[in-house]
Amino acid sequence: MQSAERWRVVMGGTALGAALAVLAAYLGEVRGTVPLLLALLLGGGVAGAFPLTRRMLQAVAGALAVLLALCLLTPVLRGPLAALTLAQPPVRADAIIVLGGGVQCGARTLESSSLTRLLRGLELWRAGYAPVLTVSEQSGLLGPPNCVKLSELERAQVRALYPTGGPEVLTLPNVTTTRDEAARVRDLARERGWRRVLLVTSPSHSRRAARLFAAQGVNVVSVPAPETRFDTALLLPADRLSALRVLLYEGLARVKAGRTAQQVAAPHP
Repeated sequence: MQSAERWRVVMGGTALGAALAVLAAYLGEVRGTVPLLLALLLGGGVAGAFPLTRRMLQAVAGALAVLLALCLLTPVLRGPLAALTLAQPPVRADAIIVLGGGVQCGARTLESSSLTRLLRGLELWRAGYAPVLTVSEQSGLLGPPNCVKLSELERAQVRALYPTGGPEVLTLPNVTTTRDEAARVRDLARERGWRRVLLVTSPSHSRRAARLFAAQGVNVVSVPAPETRFDTALLLPADRLSALRVLLYEGLARVKAGRTAQQVAAPHP
């Protein structure tokens, strides 16, 4: 192979690897720093520069093209999304657990999922299902060091809506994962004698979250908030692409949880 042709092949493979890295970051919702994302791009580029790994990248690209076409052109993801959702009728309970969603650190505002979960929790409180609401304070592992706390924004939102006579609001401190939130609620339930709580989160997160709370011995009824990131009818390609991101994220979360459980169960020398 001539040097010019070899260079063209290497550059094409590098571009393919970098493009797949960008796609992985988008679809997998990689929430990392700029150096981490740069390393992902460089890793994909290096993999595309060598014949064996380049052929592997080409095979992956072909499979992804078929998958994306199927997801974008048809509502095939409706079934998998429904399997992630656990929606139960609300009942009287001791507390309403509003799980953390996200926060926009620069704008110092709630992400749509956080706001929708909070409003759903307040709706349940207004209907008289429980007198207490919990909000989550994210740990320093999430977001920049100076990022505003999710719990502060949610408390401010509750005060703005109900200057007087609002619900009792408790904070779950220093949480990184849903498992942390479940452990904090477990401790509160023991301390306060809670027998049952209503669990409010996004629909695609609801079944996994309920399972994590049950594993901590917390009796939960899952009453998810409406989905705001996409139309669950999946009528448009944009909605289907957003749904694919959610499904991949939840799938990766389950893989991570399974590995963590295996590590905890493994005997230590």
